[in-house]
Amino acid sequence: MKIDQFGKNEKGQLQPRTDTLLSIVVPVYNEEDTVGIFLKELEPALAKSRKLMGETASTEIVFVDDGSTDRTIECIHAHQANDSVTRVVKLSRNFGKDAALTAGLVQAKGNAVVPMDVDLQDPPDVLPNMVAAWMAGEKVVNAVRMDRGSDTWFKRQSARIFYKLYNRMSAFPLQPNVGDYRLLDREVVDILNGMPERIRFMKGLFSWLGFRPHNIEYQRQARSAGTTKWNFWSLWNFAIDGITASTTLPLRIWSYIGGILAGIASLYAIFLFMRTLIDGVDVPGYSSLMVVLLSIGAVNMIALGIIGEYVGRIAIEVRQRPLYIVEADPTQPIEKPGRAIDENLDAEDNNHPENIIAR
Repeated sequence: MKIDQFGKNEKGQLQPRTDTLLSIVVPVYNEEDTVGIFLKELEPALAKSRKLMGETASTEIVFVDDGSTDRTIECIHAHQANDSVTRVVKLSRNFGKDAALTAGLVQAKGNAVVPMDVDLQDPPDVLPNMVAAWMAGEKVVNAVRMDRGSDTWFKRQSARIFYKLYNRMSAFPLQPNVGDYRLLDREVVDILNGMPERIRFMKGLFSWLGFRPHNIEYQRQARSAGTTKWNFWSLWNFAIDGITASTTLPLRIWSYIGGILAGIASLYAIFLFMRTLIDGVDVPGYSSLMVVLLSIGAVNMIALGIIGEYVGRIAIEVRQRPLYIVEADPTQPIEKPGRAIDENLDAEDNNHPENIIAR
């Protein structure tokens, strides 16, 4: 029977791929209350996905512990999935979610990779639909929130403002209401892993890749347990990193502002010159002089601050420090049924030494 490049036969029916591995990447930080619930909810979705992919298909779950100080790792070992390989990448400290996600993408060995949040706000029951779209030939499958009703008012408004501002400035706009929950084909993952940026804004990198996404809508739920690790300051820094990592428009704006102010100053100088010729010498008022000086000084300080944000990020990139550091975990490995895959990974690391830092 003839099979096309999208995995369909002559009747348009999906044909299972052979020896397919699906990787689930899960960054965690102090999530001891959610790990068990997450794995319990995820396993049925993985079983349906394996059925879609074929009898020889397998799944792996790659947890990336981003410097947790609670019993997160112990809970992962205690509640590991029965029919999936479970691996833990333990980072030496908290490097941030995007760095942890990058570590997971480097470690994931699947033909398709799906980043997920452990709090179940990314519902696992969407996963089989994403896999089906991938089996039909899609390389990027985005899970799109139908609404943000589970978020606080502040989170909804701040997200709306950020997306609107970002999309006005960036040449590669973000799709609204799409987080990290998406399926990525191995080709896409390999390209992402080849990007050397130390300041990682993953949503911006996903957008920059340019692959046309297939969208699947879902209803976002409230957290299953625990509390969010995001606060106002972390969201603010996240927004600044996202903008400065994706566009230079804030720098260009100040060139325009400088030109406008120079034009205004020239016109004002002409006005003063003409008034002096007509009315004689006029002593400027102290108040108006101070207003002008303080205004120009404030504008200069703001401009220097924005330039400083970019210069600081240049310094980070030039240092070329590792994006993350993996600490050896004495409680590894989690073997259950996937020892063979771990052995294959070790063999692959021998051929590619650059992967060792991420293990």
